[in-house]
Amino acid sequence: MEFHVLAVDDSIIDRKLIERLLKTSSYQVTAVESGVKALEFLGLLDDENTNTHVQKAVEVNLIITDYSMPSVTGYDLLRKIKESAMLKDIPVVIMSSENIPSRINNCLEQGAEEFFLKPVQQSDVNKLRPHLMRGKCRTQNQQNIINKRKPLEECLSPDRTRPRFNDFELVQ
Repeated sequence: MEFHVLAVDDSIIDRKLIERLLKTSSYQVTAVESGVKALEFLGLLDDENTNTHVQKAVEVNLIITDYSMPSVTGYDLLRKIKESAMLKDIPVVIMSSENIPSRINNCLEQGAEEFFLKPVQQSDVNKLRPHLMRGKCRTQNQQNIINKRKPLEECLSPDRTRPRFNDFELVQ
């Protein structure tokens, strides 16, 4: 089972490091250099012409992002992902070179799975697998629910009958 991780960092050195660590752990990696590029990749970027945003289905199992980036920060990215109906179950991990407890708490309260201090190490990357497994299970469960839903016509067909209330024993 191969997992796809979106890595977001404006620092080329940190981006290459996280990319190498993830690939060493056999993850498929897409690395982008900004929060804007990440939003674009995820289909969350507003379309300036129509003032709407089109969400495309993206097969990403985890997002790891730097906190401090110009324009769209890692915190902004986290919030946009958690506000998205399609993407909210994707685990998000924040990285930062600054150990600021209030920042860490804010990220965790907004739904980040982990907060890693830079430089990220292999031991940090090893902590990702349980989040990836949970994210994959949630995605598969959602897909199963969608696939099991009956078409509307079947639910509205006149031959469907409901059991009468008094057919059941009342337990008090």
